[in-house]
Amino acid sequence: MLHCDIVLAPSFPGGAASGQRDQDVTVACRRDGNELAKRRRRQAGFTLIELVIVMAIIAMLAALIGPRLIGQLGESRVKSTKAQVEMLSTALDSFRIDNRRYPTQQEGLKALIEKPDGLNTWAGPYLSKRQLPKDGWGADFLYQVPPTRGGLDYDLFSLGADGQPGGQGENADLGNW
Repeated sequence: MLHCDIVLAPSFPGGAASGQRDQDVTVACRRDGNELAKRRRRQAGFTLIELVIVMAIIAMLAALIGPRLIGQLGESRVKSTKAQVEMLSTALDSFRIDNRRYPTQQEGLKALIEKPDGLNTWAGPYLSKRQLPKDGWGADFLYQVPPTRGGLDYDLFSLGADGQPGGQGENADLGNW
């Protein structure tokens, strides 16, 4: 139901000929509160077809973009691992400059952050974070002395995504060779 109120208000002086009084008429109408509430309830929310269309669009976007993002993640892990191998190789070279040798197999990469027993020329730690980094897949790097996989003085490597020797793509071993 529609309710209207009529309000008469005097207008500004001088707006009409002298001796006459003008009045402005204001009409204010409003709907009945119950009718307005019912109308809002009918219009609130989405129809089922609208929801299905939105879900279909989201599914298509995920199907197009998802594989690209997953591929980028794999590539970034490989790049991160290669950068870590370079950083560890630099730390091993610094160890060699100070101690005139690379860490032994028994000392391992731990010699870069903790002084090995009986080594008086150790000037480490050789890594700024004072902890050994992990490869892109969260595994420890492997260190072998003497080298057996193609490194000059040592082998420093990651076994890749699968954690197994060999492999292709993301599963390939990454090292200093």
